[in-house]
Amino acid sequence: MTNQRRERIVEPPDFDRPFLPEAVFSDDIVLVTGGSSGMGRGMALAFAQGGAKLAIVGRDIQKARAVAAEIEAMGETALAIAADVRDAAQVSAAFDAAEAALGPVSILANNAGGNFPALAEALSTNAWNAITQIAIDGTFLCSSEFARRRMASALPGAIVNNSAQYIWTGFPGDAHSAAAKAAVATLTRALASDWRASGIRVNCVAAGFFPHAASTNGEDPEAVEKLGRMIPAGRTGRMQEFGWAGAFLCSPFASAITGQVIMIDGGENLRRALLSPDFVPPNHRANIWGYSQ
Repeated sequence: MTNQRRERIVEPPDFDRPFLPEAVFSDDIVLVTGGSSGMGRGMALAFAQGGAKLAIVGRDIQKARAVAAEIEAMGETALAIAADVRDAAQVSAAFDAAEAALGPVSILANNAGGNFPALAEALSTNAWNAITQIAIDGTFLCSSEFARRRMASALPGAIVNNSAQYIWTGFPGDAHSAAAKAAVATLTRALASDWRASGIRVNCVAAGFFPHAASTNGEDPEAVEKLGRMIPAGRTGRMQEFGWAGAFLCSPFASAITGQVIMIDGGENLRRALLSPDFVPPNHRANIWGYSQ
């Protein structure tokens, strides 16, 4: 016998095996910010899988159109909209465009965001604002616009926000993002309390590592595999898992869930050994983990 423990890595079902009823969102119009790439795209596809009509909002209209085309190839309806979520007028115009083409937005998925590794002492004011304003201001502006419209029509609704696992732990080189994502989690709870009487539920997914083309570690198989070995689940997250988590929180099957921050990180937040690994500054990660920043 060997004393080396063999690990079984459990993978989720493939995306083409939906976990919710096929038409669960058939009466819904879902507006997804940051939906033109990465985790926002993953969430948009999950809603489309449930039969929703999608408004894909992003600053790059060509990328938004590409995701809309993916959704249309699934047999669903999608509209690409260019908007900067930091601008209240552009947010209002995006909702107007979605409503004119698809109907009143009944679900909002706030995924617009960004990040880059930098030690706190090296962050400029502009760099700090670039991350915090998209996450904090963008989430608030889109959420309040959505809520006002639902309240005016006396209709319920659901919001899902995008946060991160490291809001509880911090992470080297992520002071700006950790602060912004922590604010999103707190805002989630506050809005859920404010809007409970109007039937608007607000929840949040705090994600761990979900590699995608625009993330720091990209989709390089070797880098992703190395990263996965640091996580108790033995792997990083798969995009359909993130998308399904967000879709579930906005579905009728989660109608009693509001004001919650759901963590999906493969147990990455847990202590994994008696001694922690050596600290790795963000500007040294590329050489050690095998990817470029």
